Amino acid sequence: MSETQVTLAPSAAARVATIAQKQGKPAILRLSVEGGGCSGFQYKFGLAEAPEEGDLIAETDGVRLVVDEVSLGLLDGSVVEYVESLGGAAFRVSNPQAASGCGCGASFAI
Repeated sequence: MSETQVTLAPSAAARVATIAQKQGKPAILRLSVEGGGCSGFQYKFGLAEAPEEGDLIAETDGVRLVVDEVSLGLLDGSVVEYVESLGGAAFRVSNPQAASGCGCGASFAI
């Protein structure tokens, strides 16, 4: 069995570090998947105080990305980036598990 992998791109790591510093929190971004959104599943981001038991932990430039075991199966091979465009700035997940997604990039289908 190959090891499950989720990657935090340097662009996202830098943004998480900035947000965490402003809020006085550890530079730990939690990514999870919930039911809902326009395509069936949606991504949920938030700062975490610490990893929880069973979390996958990926680290980039001293910033940690944590993903719970349940969400991990839907996120294997994903890359979390921070993208700025005319439409705004947001964390974006490039997910090879997703069969389709929505225009906003916040939800996906398997």
